Amino acid sequence: MTTYAPQPGSAPWAQKVLSHTRMEFKLLVRNGEQLLLALVIPLGVLLLLGATGLGDRLPLGSGRPIDEAVPRVLALAVLSSSFTSLAIATGFERRYGVIKRLGASPLSRTGLLAGKIGAVLLVQAIQLIVLIGAGFALGWKPVGGFVAVVGVLLTVLCGTAAFASLGLLMAGVLRAEATLAAANLLYLLLLVGGAIMTPVDEYPHGMQAVVRLLPSAALASGISNSTVHGVVPWTAALSLALWAAVLGYLVSRTFKWD
Repeated sequence: MTTYAPQPGSAPWAQKVLSHTRMEFKLLVRNGEQLLLALVIPLGVLLLLGATGLGDRLPLGSGRPIDEAVPRVLALAVLSSSFTSLAIATGFERRYGVIKRLGASPLSRTGLLAGKIGAVLLVQAIQLIVLIGAGFALGWKPVGGFVAVVGVLLTVLCGTAAFASLGLLMAGVLRAEATLAAANLLYLLLLVGGAIMTPVDEYPHGMQAVVRLLPSAALASGISNSTVHGVVPWTAALSLALWAAVLGYLVSRTFKWD
């Protein structure tokens, strides 16, 4: 006869983070506005550049327009999901008291933030699959093989850490309405002046030194160097990792849970 012996206690930390990641992912995919920002807009930009010939008239880089456009649209997708969507969603969760209640759950606050970032990574996996598939359909020819894959993944992971930390920093100190406005404004500013769609060398000479320091420039140039030149962009990855470390520390010191 088998004896039932309950073992009360909390589940392992990794299991709790995984469960929270699944919940956050479901909430993200149910939000049409965030899906629009995270996937539809980057896909629309890619189709506009690759299918209409607009990419031939824009300063995307020195290579074939579609080869230059795809990695920069991938960077735009990472920015959309890891920063803007995360910042806005977290800001309103804080406003409605969701963050405060989750903070009282068995999962640590570090685990809660890890679950949010894990959900963002799942969304990005879908983004990359869709955008890369669309890129190949439009004639994209990346170089570098396995090295390029490593470079893209390294840059995306470091970029996600940096921009997720920025989004959480903003959501943790500003009111929800202010987070909404600031996140969208910064998104547009980085899109226009952050070297996302345009290489740093195309900016006025006096701006290049400043633009080169931005995490958006490191993200876009890192992915571009991986697929256009077939190299692992260690400098860009290091820059993004430093941004992630500094911003992550600020989040740990300033994030308000109520």
